[in-house]
Formats: sequence, C-alpha cells, structure tokens
Amino acid sequence: MGVFLSLFIIMPIVEMAILIKVGGIIGALNTIGLVLLTAVIGAWLLRQQGLATLLKANQRVQSGELPAREVAEGLILAVGGALLLTPGFVTDTVGFLCLLPGSRHWLANQALKRLVVSGTQAGGMYFSAGSDPFGGMRPGRDDDIIEGEYRRRDREHRTIDQDRIDRD
Repeated sequence: MGVFLSLFIIMPIVEMAILIKVGGIIGALNTIGLVLLTAVIGAWLLRQQGLATLLKANQRVQSGELPAREVAEGLILAVGGALLLTPGFVTDTVGFLCLLPGSRHWLANQALKRLVVSGTQAGGMYFSAGSDPFGGMRPGRDDDIIEGEYRRRDREHRTIDQDRIDRD
C-alpha cells in the first residue's frame, strides 16, 4: 500500500480516537469549539504569512531573481492551511508547523535541497528532483560561452572596412 493511501486510512482513525478522548475529558462542545478556534487562528495566520511570502516573492521577481524559496514556502503554506481546515488535533499540529516561519523555512530548505535547477533555454526553466535530466549536457552553463572577436568578410575575402575605404 502506498504512503498516501495509508495516511488517508490511518489519519482519520487516529484523529477520531483523539477527538473522542479529548471530548471525554473536556466535553463535546468544548472539543468542537477548540477545533473551530484552531481553524480561525490558522486562517488568520495563513493570511498573514501568505501575504508576507507573496510580498517577498514579488520583490525577488522585481530584482530579477528566481523566487524559488518563496514558491516552496507558498506550497507549504497551502498544505498547512488545508491541514488546519481539516478537523483534528494531529492535522492542526502539522498545519501550524507549516505556518510558523521557523519550521516553514526549514521545510522549504529541505525541499529546495532536493530540487536541481538545470538552467534555462528559450525562456523556460528546467527543474528536476534529485538528478540532472540532461545527463550533464545542461543548457545555459557558463562553460558553454565562447568569447572572441570576428570580422565579416565579403566573397573576395576582403573585410567590409576595406570595401568602405576603397569606395571613399
């Protein structure tokens, strides 16, 4: 069985067991109120952190940089927001970890370490997870640049500059 399928089967069972235990200790209405409170706090935190991340990404784009970190953090924020809207204490805990700046930066760093930016070609960026999709032949590498000077010659092997001198 896949990891995600296991999570979809095991996580709801764990969440229900914890909700029943907490409901038995503090009461059903208090448990529902606590779940709703975490959703409201999570939505507020998601909005605040999402706007800050969007502003950082916009600044990086304006300065001509690739906002890879901000994109990774945005995806983590989206996952965290979805987890906070899911009823349960385990998903709320993981969701808050995705929204808090310190743990979100760490998660983004881990994700970016696994991502290899291969280069650009015709305005497109090539990404790969963990390996070089071009087998070492990446477009846009610095060692592909050849510097030099040239002169254009006509059919008689005379330089254009000489033709101008002869005409004048």
